[in-house]
Amino acid sequence: MARFGRLTDAPASVVLAGVRVLDPAARSDSVRDLLIVNGIVAESASDDVPRVDADGLVAAPGFCDLHAHLREPGMEGSETIESGTQAAAHGGFTTVCIMPNTDPPLDDVRSVELIGARSQGAAARVRVVGAATRERAGERLSDLGELTRAGVVGFSDDGASLPSASLARAALAYLAPLGLPLIEHCEEPALARGALMRAGPTALRLGLAGWPSSAELTIVERDIALAEETGGRVHFTHLSTAAAIDAVRRAKARDLNVTCDVTPHHLALADTWVAGDRHFAWEDGAFDAFARLDPDLAYDGRTRVNPPLARREDTLALLAGVADGTVDAIATDHAPHPPERKLVEFGAAAPGMIGLETALSLGLAAVEAGCLSLAQLLRAISSRPAELVGEQRSLAVGEAADLVVFDPGARWTVSRDNLASRSANTPLLGRELTGVVRLTVAEGRVTFDDLGRIGRDFKE
Repeated sequence: MARFGRLTDAPASVVLAGVRVLDPAARSDSVRDLLIVNGIVAESASDDVPRVDADGLVAAPGFCDLHAHLREPGMEGSETIESGTQAAAHGGFTTVCIMPNTDPPLDDVRSVELIGARSQGAAARVRVVGAATRERAGERLSDLGELTRAGVVGFSDDGASLPSASLARAALAYLAPLGLPLIEHCEEPALARGALMRAGPTALRLGLAGWPSSAELTIVERDIALAEETGGRVHFTHLSTAAAIDAVRRAKARDLNVTCDVTPHHLALADTWVAGDRHFAWEDGAFDAFARLDPDLAYDGRTRVNPPLARREDTLALLAGVADGTVDAIATDHAPHPPERKLVEFGAAAPGMIGLETALSLGLAAVEAGCLSLAQLLRAISSRPAELVGEQRSLAVGEAADLVVFDPGARWTVSRDNLASRSANTPLLGRELTGVVRLTVAEGRVTFDDLGRIGRDFKE
């Protein structure tokens, strides 16, 4: 039976025999024995170290999520640090960066310290993104210096962009010498006001107000100009349009301090999912705007996210951005909600879906379709995002074991019963996916084990 562990457990020892070890940072890919002794990647191990047949499995550096919501404090009915980090470990993540839109927001040192205290003994490292403005009100900057000293990894008013260019410029100028990023949710409010889904033929067919690509591009171009002027570092989170990816690509060509991430759902699920289509974006089977809508699938509140699911041409551009390195990271935007906030009329549904436990499978589906290589996927979900928050990922001898082992060919069905998250708000419920995490090791401790009882003091 699969078990969850904690970062406070005893260090693990195990030999993973015949595993495919793929380390994107080291550009290495080989089938060999991977040895962990007392939580450290080792050259040799004594005979009493458990040996696990890992033939057909892949070992990679532990995943790092730059954007997740664990809902604590204030919304523990949807998720907690305990349940959310178990969902992370189940999905292969060893680090989770949590966004500040909690209740109250994470806008002062005391709140950051509270998260640190509550994260002791969690199933993954929890890193805090501090609120860029006090109470996320978009009026006055938080005490960015004090929060930096408290250990935050960046600043954001996620759920909204900084409302004015002058405030964004001030934040970037302040952050430039601190070396931390402004993490922008790119949405110009006047353009996005009242929108429920992505503007385009599907929105017209459904009679839903459309969210234009310009709502995202306006903020991206504004903040690129401000980053160039101030020398500040800007990270654009959950980008969803081809135009925004092109803008980032041009900024990187000019060596500006600009990075970005995209979500698994924006890579795989096009806006036609709102109308009931269930093809992945790269699959054949174009949505027929004149076909009769399936009443069981159309207007499903679980497909409402912010930014909205993109048009197919945008999703393909996002995938191309991951492949060529323009997109630095795949971040889940794991956003748990209870049923009463999602199983309602589409316009009343809270935006967001869970993603920590399905991210790998959606990525592997893109690999199987030929949109990405496995190394490109793993770079975007492990080594590169870890680098952006000052962590290293290495499977070299002598390093602390921080890794995931998964079966790329195993299939599983997404259901309420096999999710560790407290919430199940995903349109993938009932969908059979490929790719199953078998083992997650963080800081040398086994945090999820579906291979056998390798760690100690596990929680069923």
